[in-house]
Amino acid sequence: MSVNFFFILLGVVELSAGETMVLAAGSILIQYLWRGQTQSPVQAVFNTASALLAAYLTHSVFTSTVLAEWGFQFPLRIGAAAFVYFLINTGPVAIVISLTEGKPMLSTWRDCYAWSFAYYLVGAGVAGLLSGLNARIGWQTTVLVMPVIFIVYRSYSLYLERLEAEKDQAETQRQHAEAMAALHLRTIEALAMAIEAKDEVTHDHLQRVQVYSTAVGKELGMPDLELQALVAASLLHDIGKLAVPEHIISKPGRLTPEEFEKMKIHPVVGAEILERVQFPYPVAPIVRHHHEKWDGSGYPDGLVGEAIPLGARILTAVDCLDALATDRQYRPALPLDEAMAYLVKESGKSFDPRIVEILARRYQELEVLAKSTTLNLAPLKTDVKVVRGAAPDAGFAEETQVARLGESTEFISTIAAAREEARVLFEMSRDLVTELNLAATMQAVGARVATLVPHDSLAVYLRQNIGDESRLVCEYAGGEGASTFAALAIPLGQGLAGWVAENNKAIVNGNPSVEVGYLNDSNRYSIMRSALALPLEGNGGVIGVLALYAKSAGAFTKDHLRILQIVAPRLTLALENIRRYESAESGAGTDYLTGLPNARGLFSHLETVLAQTPEGNSASVIVADLDGFKAVNDRFGHLEGNHILQCAADTFRQRLRSRDYVSRMGGDEFVFVLPSTPLEEAIRTSHRLRESLEEAAESLLGERLVSMSIGVACYPASGSTPELILAEADRLMYIEKAERKSVRSSVAGLADAVSEKRHRPATAPRTHR
Repeated sequence: MSVNFFFILLGVVELSAGETMVLAAGSILIQYLWRGQTQSPVQAVFNTASALLAAYLTHSVFTSTVLAEWGFQFPLRIGAAAFVYFLINTGPVAIVISLTEGKPMLSTWRDCYAWSFAYYLVGAGVAGLLSGLNARIGWQTTVLVMPVIFIVYRSYSLYLERLEAEKDQAETQRQHAEAMAALHLRTIEALAMAIEAKDEVTHDHLQRVQVYSTAVGKELGMPDLELQALVAASLLHDIGKLAVPEHIISKPGRLTPEEFEKMKIHPVVGAEILERVQFPYPVAPIVRHHHEKWDGSGYPDGLVGEAIPLGARILTAVDCLDALATDRQYRPALPLDEAMAYLVKESGKSFDPRIVEILARRYQELEVLAKSTTLNLAPLKTDVKVVRGAAPDAGFAEETQVARLGESTEFISTIAAAREEARVLFEMSRDLVTELNLAATMQAVGARVATLVPHDSLAVYLRQNIGDESRLVCEYAGGEGASTFAALAIPLGQGLAGWVAENNKAIVNGNPSVEVGYLNDSNRYSIMRSALALPLEGNGGVIGVLALYAKSAGAFTKDHLRILQIVAPRLTLALENIRRYESAESGAGTDYLTGLPNARGLFSHLETVLAQTPEGNSASVIVADLDGFKAVNDRFGHLEGNHILQCAADTFRQRLRSRDYVSRMGGDEFVFVLPSTPLEEAIRTSHRLRESLEEAAESLLGERLVSMSIGVACYPASGSTPELILAEADRLMYIEKAERKSVRSSVAGLADAVSEKRHRPATAPRTHR
């Protein structure tokens, strides 16, 4: 657009339609040449055609007889002509922009062109004035009006320049705001990564807390800045834990009063850290008060009710819900429904009732959303090994020497206790080098250790790598409640034993209930209240954990730990020797076809299981023989029969628990050993194994040809030795095999009879008297 619209309107008044159109086309051409514009032929044709159309329609409106008949005088007609020229000159351009950029046509026209209509009206007035002067005085007077035209043009140019300057300023401010927002986001992400490096359980915790908090804040109608502060606080609320010692954060047990005092500083420290970042929204108050409680019993300031910032109230409830529903070092996770029930119970005491009501109504929906959301926080490389740097400038710490006995009136009893300790440790060392059976070794160790470190139960967890996962499997448990611990398989890093193994640190008076799968199972219960656990470190790293349990809280002392630290290296060496021996022995006790233990391995394992079964507990044995296996060999060949045996072995391994045992006795007979399993549960397990085998064999053969007959015996009810229990299970298996064979024969006979009757010739019906 330029000031040429004035000359077009003047041409409408003074010239014919054709002359006005020539003037319009010429003005477009002059504009291109003057400004050096380069446009495509399509654009040039469009602009020229648009100018010609606008000039023609404008001239037609001005000279219209209809307007004259309606009584429109010159000022109204020139105004109507200016309006038409404005519409035709700007409308097509707005339409093209809306089509090419996908914007609404009306809003494009209004934002880009509507403001210029006033200039068209001014131009129409000046054109009418010049026309009148030309008619009365002569064209020379037109020169006097040129300054007015220049003023219009100049004001128009200055307006456009101001708009452009404001646009540039707004763009600069927008870019600055985006840069600051990006900086704050990167700051938040960096701080969140620092938190994760300190406490690895926090990553999923941050994700869930952010999703829940944001949803609750939006429903409560929080202003945008406060909502942004809540989002940032949900990621950074635990940053103050950087000032808390790591052993307190990751302790798998309850905190002491002194440790809790250290833990309580983290919201204050976190707020101080975030105040120095100078976020454009109030993050620090939310972080400082996210451990306050609705009734004023929280910390650090004891705020009550709505005196607590809304963002902090939201974060308090959401943080607690997530903490209860997540496995922590000091206790196992609760089901989400139970965690929510706790929040409802504490509504009005610890938590804002409005927030609890929203969570209770939406927590299942938000949980789905949280699981589908991923935080883009790449983990820090905390496992990097730095090769350079042989020693610190101050040198390494010297080995601490054993403190000398102070003068005491009890020195005689102290010397006697030391002599007894030395004797027991000597005898234990002798036991460890003479025994290659794990159960016998640990029974001897347990008896010796009990004289120095009183305990109620003892367990040895050995590390096993299953695929990419490392777990601690209980290889021995003795004492009261041993069956509870014997069933545990603990992922590395989880629970009490998992924490000890991963961190290679001992723990005194830990909580036994934090072991994974221990108290989560309603069928398991133990009265153990304290634990002493320490790592067993071999040449290749930690191979397992030795754990002692006691029924009383705080039963163990640092002196007990000192004694076990003397025992641990000797026990580790013995366990490694036992593993090597068992590995060599298993080579002679393994079936070559299925990879399962053979009869030799079975008897050795069954003896161990019976010896470890406490009085009052049960262990079950299942003897199974495949039905239809001979028919498979006869019909498909022995190679396919071997595939069936391998398929059966794989199926059994997948369906059994980690502590269960399956072996191939020979031919198509398998034996299962189920520790700590009563008879009724073993029978249910045998039925599941049979169903799984039938389905697997059917998928392999294409039809259901293979099943198995089962016999189940239970220790001690069925016998006290492996031979007696196996004989009873074998007898029951053959009874079932005979019964199943009889049923199959009866079914086959019935089918033959039906078939014969179907093909028998029909006889004439008898006549009734």
